[in-house]
Amino acid sequence: MTVRGPYGHFTEVRLKYPALLSGVQVGGQMKLTYTQALAELCLPVRAEMSAGELAKMAQNPVGNLASVPFRNNTNFNTAPLSGTQNILNIQPVIRIDVKKDWNITTRTIMPLIWQPASVPGQGNTFGLGNIQLSAFLSPSESGPGGLIRGAGAIVQMPTNTDDVLGNKNWGLRPTAVVLKLEKGSPWVYGALFNNIWSLSSDKQGGRYNNFLLQPFLNYNFPGGLYLTTSPIITANWEAASDQRWTLPIGGGIGKIFHLGKLPVNTQLSGYYNVVHPDEDPNWQLRLQVQFMFPK
Repeated sequence: MTVRGPYGHFTEVRLKYPALLSGVQVGGQMKLTYTQALAELCLPVRAEMSAGELAKMAQNPVGNLASVPFRNNTNFNTAPLSGTQNILNIQPVIRIDVKKDWNITTRTIMPLIWQPASVPGQGNTFGLGNIQLSAFLSPSESGPGGLIRGAGAIVQMPTNTDDVLGNKNWGLRPTAVVLKLEKGSPWVYGALFNNIWSLSSDKQGGRYNNFLLQPFLNYNFPGGLYLTTSPIITANWEAASDQRWTLPIGGGIGKIFHLGKLPVNTQLSGYYNVVHPDEDPNWQLRLQVQFMFPK
């Protein structure tokens, strides 16, 4: 195959997909313009992934994909009036290749909160809570036995639109993830943690020091169906010892679907808070829809 360069010269090249090309036959050879050849070389070549492979990729917090999850958490029996709180987390995930062997994965959590009244006659409150941005540095390839690790930082921004929806002090501190995702195994399991300290204490809400641990365990069936548990364990180190911890137990089911060619990860689960502060809910229903863009 000969290709016409930008200055009118022809160069001999070998193309992977000649059947996809339309050019000009000259002397028994197909001749392409430089632009046509460049477009051909930029065509995606990644093989179609199975639903099972997509499910395991979605279960990896530092996986090789961009995605936009919408996770809705409905919290029941929120004190003091046993109201129902609803939090819709919009969580875009972007993976950036920084070097051949390393990647940075960013995860932004933007919470839209429906907060029930805390005193009779007060009325409900709806708005944006505190946005959190995490960035993980991780190797491009998994280690021995499918071990994957990532570490970085998390920042909390004072974006709450109402005092009852968050804190006006900036926060910053470390975050990390470790998991095992082994080729040929139906299991994906690991844990993500962070601890956010406030950088100041003079603004609305005052000082905070919050810990989060999210262990996760998934069992994958053929066809993109899986069982999952991923309780979010938290501790407020500024609270009294008997009001510090939230410890949920529960789980649910997930399934990969397609909207046309776009893979979508859906998940439904429920959790009961065995331990929780007096004013926090005791039940949570979690529904997730995640639009996936594998790289």
